[in-house]
Amino acid sequence: MSFVAHESLAEKIAAHLAERIIKGELISGERIQEARVVEELHVSRGSVREALLLLESRHLVTIQPRRGAMVAELTAERVNGLYDIYEALLTLLATQVALQWTEENKMPLLNQAMKLQSPELKKDKFLFMLAGFDLMRAACEVINNPYLSTLLSDLQPAIQRTYSLSIRFSQEGLDRSIAFFAKVVELILARKVAELPPVFREFSLYQRQLVLDAMAENPMPALD
Repeated sequence: MSFVAHESLAEKIAAHLAERIIKGELISGERIQEARVVEELHVSRGSVREALLLLESRHLVTIQPRRGAMVAELTAERVNGLYDIYEALLTLLATQVALQWTEENKMPLLNQAMKLQSPELKKDKFLFMLAGFDLMRAACEVINNPYLSTLLSDLQPAIQRTYSLSIRFSQEGLDRSIAFFAKVVELILARKVAELPPVFREFSLYQRQLVLDAMAENPMPALD
């Protein structure tokens, strides 16, 4: 694999490495050797270092003095902390969408929600996961709050990593996710704001436990 050098080269390298981490091809605590990445992608060492700094800011990589970069460790404490924050942010997002959607701006949201119910996506766990985050971005467009959108975007890689681990670990996790998205969209369209927090709380607790169970039983297998 090679890249054409331009100003977003570091971002391309970061995206490539992030996908490998999210899919479990690079596992928790594994060292990322700059020289190997340089050789594999035919890029400069400086671009790789910049990409690793980007991944560190996205909570996928840890860079230590004299030891270099390694895939960030997944611990129970980190998983719980991550899901506490993400649950609060998503609940806020859904609440604001329920209060603000109009006939004019709801269609992109509905179209993305419909994609999550397609049989094709249900056969591809990784694509289903990405479509779920596309739904989140469509929701962000409805409320037009750049601060909330930035916070969710910054946490997305770390959540993708844990979420992909859970759906690799359990088919039930995928089925519950499909039902969860359908319920949230239903409540948003009905503007049932008071019913949203418990739905997010229940799913957050279920999802984080699924991740913790997967961490205990399986050292992050690669996606099919």
